[in-house]
Amino acid sequence: MDKTDVLIIGGSAGGPVAGITAKRHYKDVKVTVIRKEKEGQVLVPCGLPYIFGTVGTPEKNIIPDTLLTGNNIDFIVDEATSIDRETKAVATASGKSIRYEKLVLATGGLPIIIPIPGKDLGNVFCAKKDVDYLNSLLKTLDEVKDVVIIGGGFIGLEFADELKKRGLNVTIVEMLPHCLQLVFDEDFCSVVEDRLRERGIGVKTKVQAEAILGEKKVEGVRLNTGEELKADLAFMCIGVRPNTELAQKAGLQIGETKGIWVDDYGRTSDKDIFAIGDCAEKRSFFTKKPSPLRLASIACNEARIVGANLFGLKRRNEGVIGSFATIIGDSGTGLAGLTETAAKQAGFDVVTGEVKTPDKHPGSIPGAKEFRVKLVFERATQEILGGQVCGGSTVGEVVNVLAALIQNRMTANEVATFQYGTHPFFTPSPIPYPIVNAAEVALTKLRT
Repeated sequence: MDKTDVLIIGGSAGGPVAGITAKRHYKDVKVTVIRKEKEGQVLVPCGLPYIFGTVGTPEKNIIPDTLLTGNNIDFIVDEATSIDRETKAVATASGKSIRYEKLVLATGGLPIIIPIPGKDLGNVFCAKKDVDYLNSLLKTLDEVKDVVIIGGGFIGLEFADELKKRGLNVTIVEMLPHCLQLVFDEDFCSVVEDRLRERGIGVKTKVQAEAILGEKKVEGVRLNTGEELKADLAFMCIGVRPNTELAQKAGLQIGETKGIWVDDYGRTSDKDIFAIGDCAEKRSFFTKKPSPLRLASIACNEARIVGANLFGLKRRNEGVIGSFATIIGDSGTGLAGLTETAAKQAGFDVVTGEVKTPDKHPGSIPGAKEFRVKLVFERATQEILGGQVCGGSTVGEVVNVLAALIQNRMTANEVATFQYGTHPFFTPSPIPYPIVNAAEVALTKLRT
């Protein structure tokens, strides 16, 4: 029987980060990762859509194994099949048994497949993190012309944009009134939809895919309105569900959102077993209620908390803020925290501030785009609750700045006076700098 101090099940984003963090805090412990992916086949989760246009192949979207080996972390290519909590041992598909002192579950999520007729036809795909599966999709894309994407979230939109670069006819089907409506306020959703349509991507909202049509392969998609869309390939981008089978078999507590229940330190109902990433339940930073957010960035943050806490509680998880960004063409959109709509739904009385300015200065610099920021503050405390941004390629890092302001519970006055740096090619002008000016606009409303 093999033995290790820390055993991590799962080799995607969270697993390696938990292992590296454990080695940094407890340098003499032995850390072992069990993963199903072969050597050189662990995919970068957020890069999946870009395999089919910008990047070109799954092999160019790989997390290097040296991330583990270079940090003195062992890894085993195998599948964990059961956990014996009494003997503190994990059994694998190959017949191994591995003893542990501390166990970290990083089993991720599984794509949601909606149970409609035709879901098992040829040329029905989803965002599955498997190199062979994605190479099969890549080969199929060379043989098709019309694609229907079921689901208008981030992954669906990013796949649509990348497939359009291949010259395919692409239509997005979304059951809500707008794409990305679970993420942005309506006016920001409309901006994104306009960009999709400008790029020649069809957008159908307030409709549902009722059936995938065809004999052996996809020939079309029927909507609940009766309309039939021509399609050679259907792509389901509905989201993911927590992969908790191993945890459930071990008798660990499952939370309200069907993820593995964890406390503020990442511990499950067994104090020697921790859980991180898509398989683990989240709590909102704002309300402390269960949250459905699942992101690679959240998994890595949880991994840094858990890796430090394995042999002594050092870090506490204050809950998920939620930071998102996406790009359609050369236009970016992002969010940190709560939108105005979500804040009101959570019971907050809010004030907003919104400004627009070029994202370079002067605005005549080539490549400058309009940059729009909308900030949300709680009226009573004046603390920032969220921010939405649209503009160019700098959106992602601005969202990270907003997340830091939110995490530190800064007030509108503190946001209006926080210190920043600018450069003509990288940022808006220091005079109308959008984050501070949006805060000033909100302060004007608060004073009145």
